[in-house]
Amino acid sequence: MTQRTQVAIIGSGPAGLLLGQLLHKAGIDAVILERRSREYVLGRVRAGVLEQGTADLIDEAGCGQRMRREGMVHRGIDISVRGTRHRIDLHGLTGGKSVMVYGQTEVTRDLMDARVAAGAPTVYEAEEVTIDDFEDATPRIRYLENGAERLLACDFIAGCDGFHGVCRPSVPESAISLYERVYPFGWLGVLADVPPVSEELIYANHERGFALCSMRSPTRSRYYIQCNASERPEDWPDSKFWNELQRRLDPQAAARLVSGPAIEKSIAPLRSFVAEPMQFGRLFLAGDAAHIVPPTGAKGLNLAASDVHYLAEGLIDHYRSGSDSGLNAYSSRALCRIWKAERFSWWFTSILHLFPDSGPFGQKIQLAELEYLVGSRAAMTSLAENYVGLPF
Repeated sequence: MTQRTQVAIIGSGPAGLLLGQLLHKAGIDAVILERRSREYVLGRVRAGVLEQGTADLIDEAGCGQRMRREGMVHRGIDISVRGTRHRIDLHGLTGGKSVMVYGQTEVTRDLMDARVAAGAPTVYEAEEVTIDDFEDATPRIRYLENGAERLLACDFIAGCDGFHGVCRPSVPESAISLYERVYPFGWLGVLADVPPVSEELIYANHERGFALCSMRSPTRSRYYIQCNASERPEDWPDSKFWNELQRRLDPQAAARLVSGPAIEKSIAPLRSFVAEPMQFGRLFLAGDAAHIVPPTGAKGLNLAASDVHYLAEGLIDHYRSGSDSGLNAYSSRALCRIWKAERFSWWFTSILHLFPDSGPFGQKIQLAELEYLVGSRAAMTSLAENYVGLPF
């Protein structure tokens, strides 16, 4: 069975869904293929800090109503240095910018609901997906749907299928360069229905390791602690996690910490990764298919959104005016912003975490960097500008 569309999108995470919605509003046909079920996609627990540009793009897609009602606007963050907390005034240091705390799961749900309401096609549990002829004018995608072979012909393919998807590995090795750094630790994350310890996020540098106090709502908290990359969630019963988190917080936050049963518990490895270029003929990579950042700087979802912004602009211009200048510039425009976010995420990770091979000298340098940061308006402004998001 053969089907045809203008843009085929592989992956129904936020990148693929946001691109699909922007194209739909522009009158451009798109089919989304997803190898997992809708329920599986919605069950993935991910980040929840949206840059102002990302929130604005979700509004542009017509999917921001619930986000604006239920999301929490944060105008600052706290950095705890060896038990003393310092506030970074994001709003004051950036001329009025802020971030929005709204879970990625909720962003995904809103985009899925909008796609269903629009009657736009999404194929879940698409198996054995392969892409062909993307260097030519007639890209094709083969897949199985309920055991039956399907062929999707299209003008362009958007590879939004994540780090482990099929799109990037389909590119010849000689045509792509990969840059990667794997960090020697992971994040143990716990989601619990307990009130947050603070109205704003707390990033803690401690001699026992990093900790982060985040939230999803006024009654649901998301906490992380640095752990060994080889550890497993079952190595950390709830009581052990809460005790260790409390030890890494400043006295005020530790006193306010409310523990409870974990709704979800997982360990995430940390890596920095970039693939370039991001265009191969009529195949375009976006989001985690092209880059990964350590979660410290909250840039993963936000970088995916800026990729989608650039790609949607190029595709809309192609269909409206016949110009491919936007598509041809997509990779260079996206990578310019990606590398700046990679730098920020690497730097923020390096000053907050305990590195096993840093030694006494490295630990003194890290402490000096943190003391300079919280004592310098210029340094805090640089952090704030990057945290709220560089312009698209």
